[in-house]
Amino acid sequence: MSASSSPEPTFGKKDGMTYAPKAAKPEPVCGPGEFVFAAAALDHGHIYGQTNGLLEAGGTLKWVYDPDPDKVKAFCRTFPQAKAAPSLETILNDPEVRLVAAAAIPSERCALGLRVMDSGKDYFTDKTPFTTLEQLAAARRKAAETGRKYMVYYSERLHVESAIYAGRLIDEGAIGRVVQVLGTGPHRLGKSRPDWFFRKEQYGGILCDIGSHQIEQFLYYTGCKDARVASSKVGNYRNPQHPELEDFGDATLIGDNGATGYFRVDWLTPDGLGTWGDGRTIILGTDGYIELRKYIDVAREKSGDHVYLVNHEGEYHFNVSGQIGYPFFGELILDCLNRTEHAMTQEHAFKAAELCLIAQRDAERVQ
Repeated sequence: MSASSSPEPTFGKKDGMTYAPKAAKPEPVCGPGEFVFAAAALDHGHIYGQTNGLLEAGGTLKWVYDPDPDKVKAFCRTFPQAKAAPSLETILNDPEVRLVAAAAIPSERCALGLRVMDSGKDYFTDKTPFTTLEQLAAARRKAAETGRKYMVYYSERLHVESAIYAGRLIDEGAIGRVVQVLGTGPHRLGKSRPDWFFRKEQYGGILCDIGSHQIEQFLYYTGCKDARVASSKVGNYRNPQHPELEDFGDATLIGDNGATGYFRVDWLTPDGLGTWGDGRTIILGTDGYIELRKYIDVAREKSGDHVYLVNHEGEYHFNVSGQIGYPFFGELILDCLNRTEHAMTQEHAFKAAELCLIAQRDAERVQ
């Protein structure tokens, strides 16, 4: 593939709260009405990305529910095909609905998921899927009991074309065996965050929250089934007015196949950056390395999805924006219809969550 220009990706608000990329060429995997889903719990703007991804893959959006009518009205302006449900029970009792997509307050995501699974439907939650290890254990039990899916929107890989392309390069052997993944996940704090965002009991801590993206990518790119957290740290350097907020965190992991990982996440993105965060990933292999500049190429191009590859054959730059698409959503729909696990295994989704909870629990506090 050669580098090419492409339109600037859609990032929603500058603080990233409404992250809803649109595929250049949507690829439906089913016809109208064959996979009906609903949206509920609109506490985080990622619900727009979850919904749009399912629609582009052929899903049919029937209902939306949230106790806040203003959130429902805003959602319906973007997705007018959705009918406002009078209650969550309306969705749970509708036999046509196969899956419920939701972006509740993080501490409430598990309880909602258990209800959805008990109703015989699959559940698709925003990250982070849990804020405690007890919630994770409950979800594992419920998934085994019901056979329903508890899928997670790890958007920084699943809804980023450069991240998807990197996985394909690795599968093709472009850099040999992956031995280390280094990730940065900076975010802009902005001025419009809800109150729950600053309460640790509700958001879970920075490693539990946005750190979950980084750990999921480490497991995926290295092919690890398990890992241990060697060290982790959290701190609040810039926001003393919010004492429960952690605006910095990092962790080091060692995978069960010998690969290692390090990541840093923060809420310290300066206002001068042209998007909400300069997310980057460097994947080191035995025969080369890949760098992803996911959302911007600083001081060069406002567009994202830049992939840099260096191996024994040479140096390469690919701009893959608008060229790869987002196959996860179609694979998820087919998995729900066929009861398969091609989009993401349940254990992978749970393992990424488990490791971020352990990293958060064991983190050293720095100032």
